[in-house]
Amino acid sequence: MDPFTRYLPPLETALREALVPPPDAPPLLYGMLHYHLGWVDADFRPTQTDAGKRLRPIFLLLSCEAQGGDWERALPAAAAVELLHNFSLIHDDIEDRDCTRRGRPTLWPLWGDAQAINAGDALFTLAYGALQRLPATGCPADRALVALERFTQTALRLTEGQCHDMAFEHRSTVTESDYLAMIAGKTAALLALACELGGLLADAPAPQTAALREFGHALGMAFQIEDDLLGLWGDPERTGKPVGSDLRNRKKTLPILHGLRHAPALAPLLAGDAPLSEETIHTALAILAEAGSRTYAETQAATYHQQALRALTQSHGTGEAQEALHALAQRLLQRDK
Repeated sequence: MDPFTRYLPPLETALREALVPPPDAPPLLYGMLHYHLGWVDADFRPTQTDAGKRLRPIFLLLSCEAQGGDWERALPAAAAVELLHNFSLIHDDIEDRDCTRRGRPTLWPLWGDAQAINAGDALFTLAYGALQRLPATGCPADRALVALERFTQTALRLTEGQCHDMAFEHRSTVTESDYLAMIAGKTAALLALACELGGLLADAPAPQTAALREFGHALGMAFQIEDDLLGLWGDPERTGKPVGSDLRNRKKTLPILHGLRHAPALAPLLAGDAPLSEETIHTALAILAEAGSRTYAETQAATYHQQALRALTQSHGTGEAQEALHALAQRLLQRDK
């Protein structure tokens, strides 16, 4: 089964239904939202661009079907998860001053910080609006209320994770424990929610829903550590970023934290605020390699990956959807570096 072929068309319909502007809404606001989601260009004319992989809602729908649920009834929750994810991207772009995403200008360079914040706030609100459509698909009220509670908890964890991430930029000391707690919120929480909601909306037994949540959490942790590796040693033609990108930005990712702890020569290279030269980048990468930082991060990612696969087995899902979950988990963690 190809879950993208199966799920994406109805998912896109659900997303568009969630973002239909009211008659008196400012055209600019919904134009920005449609632009961010890849449906229009900067002049708000219909276009087809890279709209992102929609991975989180795909995991939700697969989890639901693997537990014997009707995935079509879970579409409001899938749309809500994708809108919450995109809310976080809009605000992250402003906070990190990222000017491009998916090969196009981000919202804030085009329409300014204030309007981009308005767009993010609107998308956050519309995510809740999408989730509130669950009862209309036949979801019992008590189950919809649990979904709302878990969704709200995760929205807060996302923001907490981003707060930690930004605070790390100004802290001289960040521990590995600090880092893992940060990515658990910023990256893993939403994937864990997606898988958990799939089980919940299928009315799966509590242990199986908990296993799906653990599957999403561990996979999200592994995914972020893989991103850390790509941020240092990734192929620029595939990542769109230069080799050593995270060093240039002085990010405190897992391999860099490992290097700072095990290679005293690294810290002086990264001290200060001046841009790092290419020579310094290559020297720092060599120090990380010598310290075993790349191998360490790869081992940690592999450990989380195995945890994810064990949890998926413990979820006792069945059929093509369960097989697709396993295949997608493998694919995510086998990206070329």
